[in-house]
Amino acid sequence: MAGLKGGVGPIAATDTRFTHRIAQHDDIPVLKTLMAASIRELLRDFLPPKAVEASFEVMGLDTRLIDDGTYYVVECVGVIAGCGGWSRRNTLFGGDHTAARNDALLDPRTDAARVRAMYTSPPFAQILPLPPPARAHALRAGGGSGRICACRARGHARWRAALSRLRL
Repeated sequence: MAGLKGGVGPIAATDTRFTHRIAQHDDIPVLKTLMAASIRELLRDFLPPKAVEASFEVMGLDTRLIDDGTYYVVECVGVIAGCGGWSRRNTLFGGDHTAARNDALLDPRTDAARVRAMYTSPPFAQILPLPPPARAHALRAGGGSGRICACRARGHARWRAALSRLRL
């Protein structure tokens, strides 16, 4: 975490070292590495080893989110610190490899958008601005509160209402 003066600790919402942008296909190799590290390292305090490994069956990169322009990366001084997004599709979880995916489009008038694939790079996990009880849950969920805000702020106009009632 070069450039992060003072070590780890909560960050302010106005911290300009952190920026977000829409993920690109060029990001995929870094995102896959980040996701694997996040699953393997951040879940191990909450799940037995076999359950951590089993998590790879239902977790991972869904490139449809990148194709749809609804997947974001959070960067800190040029390093991807986390990623996550939202979906207008029926699939609730999983990566490209997950069985039983449903790419049917949701109806933004009646369906809530889906929060999807929130991951935090392990070196950045300790700087989540959350109290300890919430931090444990956030780590399991990928610490995505900032990414949810970014998703809502940058959501497509007709999806803003659906993003106001996100389905986790």
